[in-house]
Amino acid sequence: KYTFYLAFHSLIRIFVICNYNSVLNRNTKSIPLITMRPFLKKIGHYFRNHKGVVIIVTAALLLELVSIIQYYYTQNMLESELDRNAENELRTKAIIIRNMLNLMEKTLHEHLWDLERNINNPDSLFEVNKRTIMVQEEVKGSSMTFVPYHYPEKGRLFEPFAYKTKNGIHVKDLAEDQKHDYTTHPAYTKMLQKDKPFWSDPYDYQDENGVISLSTYLFPIHNHQDSIIGIFGLDISLEWIGDTINSRNLYPSSYVILMTESGELISRPKSNIINEEDVNKVVSLINDSTIKRRYSESRDSKEIHFKDNAGKSAMVYYANMRGMPHWQIAVVCYDNEVYSKLHWMGINMLILMLVVFGILGLIVRRFILDERKLSLVKSDKERIDNELRIATAIQNAMLEQDKDIVGRSDLDVGATLMPAREVGGDLYNYFIRDEKLFFCIGDVSGKGIPSALIMAMTQALFGAVSAHESNPGVILKTINKMACQKNETNMFATLFIGVLDLPSGRLRYCNAGHDAPIVIDGVNVTPLPVKANLPVGLFDDFPYEIQEVAISDGSILFLYTDGLTEARDKNHKQFGIQRVNGLLNQLHSNSPKEIISAMIEQVGLFTGEEEQSDDLTMFAFRYLPQTENYTTYRELTIKNDINELKNVDSYIKGLSEELHLAPSIVHNIRLAVEETVVNIIDYAYPSGSEGLINMKAMYNENNLKLVFTDTGAAFDPTEVANADTTLSIEDRPIGGLGIFLVRELMDSINYERSEGRNILTMIKKLGVRS
Repeated sequence: KYTFYLAFHSLIRIFVICNYNSVLNRNTKSIPLITMRPFLKKIGHYFRNHKGVVIIVTAALLLELVSIIQYYYTQNMLESELDRNAENELRTKAIIIRNMLNLMEKTLHEHLWDLERNINNPDSLFEVNKRTIMVQEEVKGSSMTFVPYHYPEKGRLFEPFAYKTKNGIHVKDLAEDQKHDYTTHPAYTKMLQKDKPFWSDPYDYQDENGVISLSTYLFPIHNHQDSIIGIFGLDISLEWIGDTINSRNLYPSSYVILMTESGELISRPKSNIINEEDVNKVVSLINDSTIKRRYSESRDSKEIHFKDNAGKSAMVYYANMRGMPHWQIAVVCYDNEVYSKLHWMGINMLILMLVVFGILGLIVRRFILDERKLSLVKSDKERIDNELRIATAIQNAMLEQDKDIVGRSDLDVGATLMPAREVGGDLYNYFIRDEKLFFCIGDVSGKGIPSALIMAMTQALFGAVSAHESNPGVILKTINKMACQKNETNMFATLFIGVLDLPSGRLRYCNAGHDAPIVIDGVNVTPLPVKANLPVGLFDDFPYEIQEVAISDGSILFLYTDGLTEARDKNHKQFGIQRVNGLLNQLHSNSPKEIISAMIEQVGLFTGEEEQSDDLTMFAFRYLPQTENYTTYRELTIKNDINELKNVDSYIKGLSEELHLAPSIVHNIRLAVEETVVNIIDYAYPSGSEGLINMKAMYNENNLKLVFTDTGAAFDPTEVANADTTLSIEDRPIGGLGIFLVRELMDSINYERSEGRNILTMIKKLGVRS
């Protein structure tokens, strides 16, 4: 609506300008009515004689059009991002709930042997129940329900039961008076029909603290003839779910609720997060079949747009958990938080738009008064200078690097970029991901703004592709393919991309027509062996080859653009590679920043007062690997079978007991290890193939290092994107949230492929031990 208003306002201004002089020269009492035809003729005449004004007005309108398109494009992008984030949130919460339920199930399974050992002694089953519920805090009770007359001495019904109170653990026979006929309970009937474990629907239970919500995991007990003789049940409290799944949400006011498959509320956030009326409204909307809803883009969830009781617009995303129990998870996000940045951007755009139109009015008025051409030239010059300043600031901002490198002891980095004009076509970039240093340096053909635009595109492509890809050859091929698309200007860029594995010192790199980097290893200054290859932007199917070397401890890798070697003095003599090598030989013990500073000083002394003819960029780093003494604790080798997870669990349990690890650390390690082992089984070994997975645990005073080795197919989990994390551990493939979960749980993760083996290393800081 603001755009239409300003467009109409602009037309009125043009109308007034067209009639300004004639109005001044007329007697206002005799001004005739202006018809449409003279008005149009005046506009046409004005446009023909004031092309500068037309250009300015057109540019402003185009700016408005671009702003509108950008606004709605950003809005659509935020909506798509919200869909993805909400689905990822649902999947993450499903993982948390599923893992906790699996832990409860495992608790029951681990006590089956105790039950089987005491099955012939009914009075000892009370103690079995007590031992079962002592393991987990969330377990509130344990019962064993037997078929009628299984123990004749106990009467028709016998149901030993143990439960927790604030005074301790108590036991009793629920069927002692033979009045509690559990054989009529639906769960008992369902177990006799299905003969398989299942979770009951949540129900309320009255204890000394009030009413709490419980769910029971029921497991059939068989005799030697494989007939059901009873049901082993574990009652868990669901109060923890609301706190757990709402401990970390997408936005400050977002919250998550859990419901049964039939739509009954299981858990809600605490009242200080959101009021109960809003939660009840969300539940009512989900259960109301008449409410309009739509599927997400992936069709894995549904969404409903609504307003809460305070009138605030919000979106609820919900989906069913896969597997049993088939509960529903819903996440609520408020529009004012989702689109807050967009709203501020719209306000800023409106202010900018008003300022632009105000400036436009002043410029037009100045054109009318006089000095049209001079004003236009000055305006254009000021605009160009301002754009160049902005472009320079943008280019400098693009070169701000990963802050995680600051303070690292295994890397010493230095870099500089000196454009020949306000903006340049050189580029460099570096950052650390998954204990790997990603870096690049490049030189775009030409100078000035065109080269800067290509530089910005190449810089952005490197950052986007290398964010999820560790192979420099793949990164370079992707950049080249994108650079070749619609390259009507035939501009190209030389580019060198490297990936240094920090733990091992292995450097993988790929070159695209760039000058070979220089390796400074002690007093030895030698060029890195590179294959020249073609620059990017020429042929989209060029087969770039990856190369690999080992970087030794203390070595420096020095990268530069031809602005260094081709710097000219007043006699047009070049600085040359010999001077570069000679200076590097003298400065081999200096830091990368000192080397670059000395190189800049020497180039300045060489060129004197000559104008810089080309962009000059240098980037260098010294590799200083840090070694930590680890003690090997133990190793475990398992088959690529999901049933081996029980051995992995025993391994982690023994590890935690011997190292006296805190329960929170043990929990994180167990989840990360299970995720990793399942992923290796699913991806390293094709279906039907057999293989082994070796797991080695090493530790020192501060850290626990876990190394997973397999000889399966090459598979880097740190490069995997999305995954369906609503599946159970046995069925879940590795993917975006899988590796995200491992990264969240562990402090460091690194993958290497060496001698036909996949090697995945994870480090966890031990902190305070129990």
